[in-house]
Amino acid sequence: MSAPHPRLAEQKKWYWYDWANSAFTTTVVTLFFGPYITSIAKAGADANGNINIFGVLLDHGSYWATLVSLSVMSQVLVLPMLGSIADSSPRKKWLLGGLAYTGAAATMSMYFLKGDHYLVGGFLFLLANLCFGAGNVVYNSFLPELASEDERDAVSSKGYALGYIGGATLLILNLGLFLNAGKLGLDTGHAVRICLASAGLWWAVFALIPMTGLKNHPPRVQRVPGENVIVQSFKELGHTVKDMFGYKQTLLYLCAYLFFNDAVQTVITLAGQFGAEELKMEQSDLTAAILMVQIVAFPGAMIFSWLAKRITAKWAIFTALVLWTCVVVAMYALVYSTKGFFIAAAVVAIVMGGTQALSRSLFSLMIPKGREAAYFSLYEVSDKGTSWLGPALFAIVRNQTHSYREGILSLVALFVIGMLLLWFVDVRKATAAAGNVPVASA
Repeated sequence: MSAPHPRLAEQKKWYWYDWANSAFTTTVVTLFFGPYITSIAKAGADANGNINIFGVLLDHGSYWATLVSLSVMSQVLVLPMLGSIADSSPRKKWLLGGLAYTGAAATMSMYFLKGDHYLVGGFLFLLANLCFGAGNVVYNSFLPELASEDERDAVSSKGYALGYIGGATLLILNLGLFLNAGKLGLDTGHAVRICLASAGLWWAVFALIPMTGLKNHPPRVQRVPGENVIVQSFKELGHTVKDMFGYKQTLLYLCAYLFFNDAVQTVITLAGQFGAEELKMEQSDLTAAILMVQIVAFPGAMIFSWLAKRITAKWAIFTALVLWTCVVVAMYALVYSTKGFFIAAAVVAIVMGGTQALSRSLFSLMIPKGREAAYFSLYEVSDKGTSWLGPALFAIVRNQTHSYREGILSLVALFVIGMLLLWFVDVRKATAAAGNVPVASA
């Protein structure tokens, strides 16, 4: 009998952070917050439907997409610096905890959001999403420390799969609350606010599991004695950016990921708003659709992990992107009913888990040891709920055409660019250049 994997127990604890923070993605980003903040912005809009953002007039229907884009633009400045700090920190676990609980607190504070206070709502979302993205930088950087090269597809997929179940579990609870709001003496807005706050509470409670199970591994980047940590983080960031140009295939993959995953995240983020505003779907139907996505995404992640072993992770991701593109075209041309929305959501569910899990594990093979958090900080700029190109493109098109369908269709360009760049990535060359062991499934 073989000895147990020395990191197996820690891996199991690591998975639970996906369970903890996926509730923020599903309940807040994907489902409730977009339509709710849009309704609050509408309440504060002028006769022309515009809201005032510190002197800038904006169509209230574009506010949610604009918030998502602004959130990630702020992360472009913060995450790379944070990644450098995490790589040299002997207390990386506690850094993860601090980010998780700040984000959870901001999310729980959404309970008090009502009336026409769209600026307050925007601030809470910006803070929560910044902590969400920053926490994922630190969380992802544990993957190379906990799994060998040939384990990472499976370990990454299990983390995502557990996250989908976690997000689905809270959605079931929130769906029960929302559908029975009247019986409980709650109006629709109050029920939504409870659902938003529940995501923060869920995040805070279940983050305790990785916080008690993960270890503070010795940093592989040493701080310079006596030097300010912020100054050193900027130096490390400069080193990382300069260093990346020496890993041309890794840089090419990161560029591909920036485009295709930005489009993926935009579809996920704006799906609720598309259903509510364009298709006039009931909130209960939207919740049921997102719940279905979370449940189906669990086997989807495992199916694509299996597919990666057959055709390699790169081509499994490419296959998923072809299906994503078909979904976006269908949403523009064919989806005009709740039934059509559910069919499109079912296809998204199958490919979503594989795209995200395999993208993370594939990237982990292409980065040099000791630079995990710094490289993942650049990767995170377009990971879960932190896309910026897609929402910006959508907001521009929506603002000009006043059409959600035209906005969704514009995302095809990002998918196509991402697939073209991915086509030319030489995974084996990138893995060897980073000093990692090439694996057959890559």
